[in-house]
Amino acid sequence: MSNITIPTALSFVAPGLGHLINGHWLWAIFWFIITPGFWIGTGGLAGWLCHFICAWQTHKQGSK
Repeated sequence: MSNITIPTALSFVAPGLGHLINGHWLWAIFWFIITPGFWIGTGGLAGWLCHFICAWQTHKQGSK
């Protein structure tokens, strides 16, 4: 795997983990806090949305 896909895959596993690997500490903290809130608050529906947005953002930041 290339360096771009590993953090992206990690963001699917645990949103924020890919940002942590890429060195984006504030985004990592943001996703570590926001995603569980959306999972609990919406019964899981918006939690999936957060997973995809986080992974997409990780991929975009890593490909720059």
